[in-house]
Amino acid sequence: MRSETLQNRCFDEINIGDSASITHTLTLRDVQLFAAVSGDISPTQLDSELDRQLGPSDLGAQSMWLGAQVSGLLGNQLPGPGTVHSGQDLEFLASVPIGDKVTISITATAKDVASRRVTFDCRGVNARGQTVMTGTARVIAPQVKITMERPEAAKVAIQSHDNFARFVERCQQLPPVPVAVAHPCDESSLGAALQAKREGLIEPILVGPLARLQAVATQAGLDLAGVQIEDVPHSHAAAFRAVELVRLGKASALMKGSLHTDELMAEVVSRDTGLRTERRITHAFLMDVPTYHKPLIVTDAAINIAPDLDTKRDICQNAIDLAHVLGIAKPKVAIICAVEGINSRMVCTTDAASLCKMADRGQITGAILDGPLALDNAISKEAARIKKIHSAVAGDPDIVVVPDLAAGNILAKQLTFMSNADGAGVVLGARVPIILTSRADNRRTKLASCAVAVLMATAAAAQPPIKGGA
Repeated sequence: MRSETLQNRCFDEINIGDSASITHTLTLRDVQLFAAVSGDISPTQLDSELDRQLGPSDLGAQSMWLGAQVSGLLGNQLPGPGTVHSGQDLEFLASVPIGDKVTISITATAKDVASRRVTFDCRGVNARGQTVMTGTARVIAPQVKITMERPEAAKVAIQSHDNFARFVERCQQLPPVPVAVAHPCDESSLGAALQAKREGLIEPILVGPLARLQAVATQAGLDLAGVQIEDVPHSHAAAFRAVELVRLGKASALMKGSLHTDELMAEVVSRDTGLRTERRITHAFLMDVPTYHKPLIVTDAAINIAPDLDTKRDICQNAIDLAHVLGIAKPKVAIICAVEGINSRMVCTTDAASLCKMADRGQITGAILDGPLALDNAISKEAARIKKIHSAVAGDPDIVVVPDLAAGNILAKQLTFMSNADGAGVVLGARVPIILTSRADNRRTKLASCAVAVLMATAAAAQPPIKGGA
């Protein structure tokens, strides 16, 4: 946050009728922060950006947020630094949806010279002119003039996933994409496909045994009305038919259901009936990491076990193309190794140097590459500065390319389980995007995976396809 100067108004400088205001849009991060403070951190609340509306159980966090806006006005603007808060009586009249803009205002209504107390009328009004909060606040105004720099806000490690919400919102402005869902025969995969349909992202084509699909839907309370179903006898047939639907032009993306990833990918890479292109098929996690300042693509963490240089070239280019679809015009690519120096005994370092030279010669396009970089100086500008690494990528990558699947898988899971990140998985390099979800994924991540595929499919429809492979 950019620092700015704060200057208070002493008691004698405040007149009845003086006012100050602030306009703020309620975000998921605000809800999560104040939910954590209030102790109301139920999973329903923390997924509420998908519901778009705070429920009754969220009013504690909401009232704390509105009250904090009043306190911020009193402490920063009027009277400002040196103010002592002595009490607030606020009434909350209406809920505030996430994404709603609220203007909070305070107006001086009474002064007591003996105690230096000032009473303020407080009001919150949403963008539709509806009053959501009223009340009063009482302070002891400062008597000494203070001018100070606003301190940088403390960094709070609260899970924040505004990036994924933005991707979903973008997709909701687009026509839904037909998606072949292979064998969604459990509550997790079937529910994810139907949720994406309700959100207006996809039109699922469920490919699996009809009786099993109906049984799962009945048990889970899911509604299959109006959903296209392709009745096939088992998971092998579901994988084949889902891929066939893409080849026939009836689906623009694939989504993995409850079958094993290898089972679906075997049909995708089939030389005769699959979806191969001239590119190698690769995997990417789009990570939303609360402690990182923007979305981060981690690749490859699921498909290529020990990629050679040519495979790494396609891993890079596929991820760069994905970044372009997400709106990143010139992504920065950090090629990760254990060290930042080239060492002939560490193939990943020589591969990194070669990939950078490939970018210089136009064999990889549309991005800025640097490597080898160790993870610390790839992610942290301070670490890069200490190690005297001068790089446009260090400390600010959009994409990190790992040396092998094990490293990528460990990194993605470490971010997920130790840094509260979410990772939306997608397979790249095939004729269509392939959505890979896990039973362990939360609702937000599954929707984000669908959203990424929708953006890719929509972009692909407007461009010549990647040439088919042998």
